[in-house]
Parts: sequence; structure tokens; C-alpha cells
Amino acid sequence: MPRTAARLVGLSLLGLAGVLIVVAAAGLGFRAYRQHLAAETLAIRSPTGVQEGKFVDIGGIKQWIQIRGEDRDNPVLLFVHGGPGGTTLPISSGWRPWEKHFTVVQWDQRGAGRTYGAAGEDALAPTMTLAQMTQDGIELAEYLRTHLHKDKIILVGHSWGSFLGIHIVKQRPDLFSAYVGTGQVVGRVTFEKQFEITIAHLQALAQSAGNSEALGELAPIVARPLISPQNRLVADKWSKALGLPSIESFQLAGPVPPPFMPDFSLLDWYNWRKGMAFSAKYLRGREGPMFKRDVVSLGLAFPIPVIFIEGDADYNTPGGPAEQFFNQITAPHKDFVWVRGGSHFIPFDRPDEFLAELVTHVRPLAPD
Repeated sequence: MPRTAARLVGLSLLGLAGVLIVVAAAGLGFRAYRQHLAAETLAIRSPTGVQEGKFVDIGGIKQWIQIRGEDRDNPVLLFVHGGPGGTTLPISSGWRPWEKHFTVVQWDQRGAGRTYGAAGEDALAPTMTLAQMTQDGIELAEYLRTHLHKDKIILVGHSWGSFLGIHIVKQRPDLFSAYVGTGQVVGRVTFEKQFEITIAHLQALAQSAGNSEALGELAPIVARPLISPQNRLVADKWSKALGLPSIESFQLAGPVPPPFMPDFSLLDWYNWRKGMAFSAKYLRGREGPMFKRDVVSLGLAFPIPVIFIEGDADYNTPGGPAEQFFNQITAPHKDFVWVRGGSHFIPFDRPDEFLAELVTHVRPLAPD
């Protein structure tokens, strides 16, 4: 290449790099501005309120918690997130009205979010067990009782968090005024029902599309919808080919879109995604605790109130097995609430409805 042409190419590349730097800087500046506005929107201004985010020593490592509420005298609500590894911090702006009725605590569990980022995979890997995470939840509940001056707290478990949450409250019911399950996981039966529903949806899509190949491959599974590696491969193949909606295709509610949540950095996003994948290795799938164990084995007697809030359109953790389990248990008080048209993510896509159920069914059970 002639020297002049090479020089022009070099200058062009340098100019392109400069443009990219300017665009990136502008994007980061816009994000910082939006995060500032979001911080103003979500700020707790009540003189009796609480707004904290910090690491606490739990289970031998630093674990991140966020505490928010407009009145410290309100009941404390500990939200145990799903995933596993799915910290709810960036998707919870719709919970701002909850903070008028409860002091809401979010927790990045072992292997999730900032807790994952602070500890690292090498330290966490040997400890990613249901038993250890149950103990983490107990330690956190004890910390919150002391820190927030409460005798008991409410535990709300979502999806994986509902499976973990029942283990926590069954071991130490004295720490809790009520247990609330949503997207409740019972055990293997939950995922067997999920697979059955998925196959039925795929069959309907194949019929609508007139796809004889799909119908032929799905037919033996429809007749006997057992979860097996081969059947799972067929389901995955046709889920993509037929456009089965993803579990993540829900409309998040709240005044702040996740990319602009205040005090949530690009590094936090990196750790959020890495923590999800890391936690899945130990806690999901056929070898994970949700598939190999069930909550029925813990016993059907609960010494505290139990409330289930389930979406009747939840196809990820269908409510049928949860309702069957609920009908078997005994508790001093229990309520099962169906949210009509509700998905797996009703705390996030219908937070006002979820709050209404909390205020109606749970708030009276939790003394200030």
C-alpha cells in the first residue's frame, strides 16, 4: 500500500476511534443523568424512613442487602429472589408503593449479584448448596431482627426463592410472622407440570402452523410427557422453530427502566449475568435441589401463617402443584390467592396487584 494511502487509512481509523469514544462518553453521560433522575424519583424522604445498601457478614462471606421503607415501624418484608442467582435490585422500581406499607429488604444471595462479585467463583463454588443457603437466610433474618428492632419478619419467596424460603421458615419458624410464596416451587412435580404445559403449547403452535414434522416428533411426547434428555431436546428444538414465547418476555412495571436504576453500575450488570450462569450450574437442572428434592418431605405442618399468591397463567412454575401442596398443609392461618391472567413474574409486572394482596392477606398478620 502506498505511504499516502496507508496514512489516510490510519487517519480514518483514528477518526473512527475518536467518534466511538465520543459516542460511548455521551451514552455513559446520558445514563448517569437518567440514574440521577431515577435516584430522585425513588428517594426515601420520610424522617422515619430507611434507605440502606451494604454488605453484611453472612455465612462466612460478605453478602449484599438493600433496605428501603418510609417508616421503620412498618413490618419488615424480606424478598428472597428467584433465578437461582436472579437478584431483583435492577428490576424493582415498581415496588416503590410497597415501601409505604413495609420495610422491604432485597438480598443478593450467595452466588448472585454483588455477593457473587465480592466473593468470586473459587470461594463460592464449594458452598453452593441448599443447606448453606438455608443457613444464610436464617442468619440474615436474625440480623434484620436485631438491626431493625423487630421480633419477627415476613418472608416472601419467588420461584427458586420460594423453594429456598420454605426451607428457611421450616427450620426457624420463630423468626417469621408469615410465609408468602409466589411462583411456588414444590419440587420435581412442578417441572413435570411445566414440561407438560410446554409440550401442549408446542403442539398447538404446530397445529396452527400446519407443521407436520413438528406434530410427528411431538406426538409421542404428548401421549407421555416425561422429562427426559431426549424429550427435552425435541422440546428445545421446536420451541425455537415455532417461536414459543420466552419466560423473560414479560412487561416490567415501574417508573425506572432497569438500565437506569440508580447505584447499579455496569460492573453490577456484569456480575448479575455472571452470577445467574454460575448459580445455575449448582442449583438448576435435573441434578439441582429443586428437581431432586421437594418441600413435602419437610412436613405439612406449618406453625406460622402461609399465603400463596399465584398467577393462573404462570407456565414456568404452574400453580396446580402449589395448590395441591397448599391444600395438604396445616397452619394457624392460610390463604391461596389466584391472580387472574398473572404470569410467573406478578411481583414485577403487576406489582400494584401483588401489593394489594399483601396488604389484604399479609399485613394484618404482621404486627408493627
